[in-house]
Amino acid sequence: MDGQVLHSLTKERLALVKTLGPFVESEVYPLLKETSKCWQPTDFLPSSEDPYFMDQVRELRKRSAALPDDYLISFVGDMITEEALPTYMAMLNTLDGVRDETGASPTPWGKWTREWTAEENRHGDVMNKYMYLTGRVNMKSIEVTIQNLIGSGMDPKTENNPYLGFVYTSFQERATKVSHGNTARHALEHGDELLAKLCGSIASDEGRHEIAYQRIVEKLYEKDPDGAVLAFADMMRKQIVMPAHLMDDGEHAAKNNGRNLFADFSAVAERSGVYTPMDYADIMEFLIKKWKVADRSHESGDAAEAQEYLVKLPDRIRKLAERTAARRTKAKPLEASFSWIFDRPLTI
Repeated sequence: MDGQVLHSLTKERLALVKTLGPFVESEVYPLLKETSKCWQPTDFLPSSEDPYFMDQVRELRKRSAALPDDYLISFVGDMITEEALPTYMAMLNTLDGVRDETGASPTPWGKWTREWTAEENRHGDVMNKYMYLTGRVNMKSIEVTIQNLIGSGMDPKTENNPYLGFVYTSFQERATKVSHGNTARHALEHGDELLAKLCGSIASDEGRHEIAYQRIVEKLYEKDPDGAVLAFADMMRKQIVMPAHLMDDGEHAAKNNGRNLFADFSAVAERSGVYTPMDYADIMEFLIKKWKVADRSHESGDAAEAQEYLVKLPDRIRKLAERTAARRTKAKPLEASFSWIFDRPLTI
């Protein structure tokens, strides 16, 4: 599929991965929180059992009335991404040597995957309920998009290979932290302090999760620097695709001259400053420094070449982004209508 190789990890590297269980138990698993110490969606929502529930809903609607359409599109796109959580758990369980073999495996990898999923499940839950209560968005269209996205899955190009898979998750968790952090900041700017706290709490979770996955890749670098740098470079050459790249509401293309819903959502998020190509480059640079890519010695020529490619890549991405942005300023603005906001048009 797309030129990928199934089960691309060598036997030697698979054996190495299988030795990492104790490391995951001691250094990764503790980054999860006990359920009793986690926030829950009800902490941010009106209390349905409260006799003043409707007053709380009216107050929520009053606060959210000032949220502009571009914010709603960015938030809803992030929410739909979070709601496709079953796909991400399935993706982790495609990775050789680390999958949960029974669905209730007591291994450190199995426990991590299930409890990471449990923490992540709160994100889409609270975002969905909050948007439902605002009355600002077309929930039926959003629900269709979620169902279509889960049904379509994702293709992160990780080849059942945990080296590739954990580079992907290291990058992606940081990307979601950045995105949710920016929606928190923008919510505050638009006067919805509670929504800002909600988004900030999600970003904080993503921050713990990114540390976990980055520790795994850091350990791979320690044990197998050539294999780790080759995996990092491979994922960067393929480019990190966002988890929701197959989203579809079933009508966007027909209403917008064949345009792609995910591409248009991404364009709105970029223009709003929620997630941009510069963020992509910054994440790359962060990981390069985090994993000390430039400072390591490599035995093979391919690994040394991969190292050189990675070190130069953030600047290349920034220059390309600057040229693209310059061309966009000269181009005629485009509009797209989004079913999520009742087909109101937005500049993309």
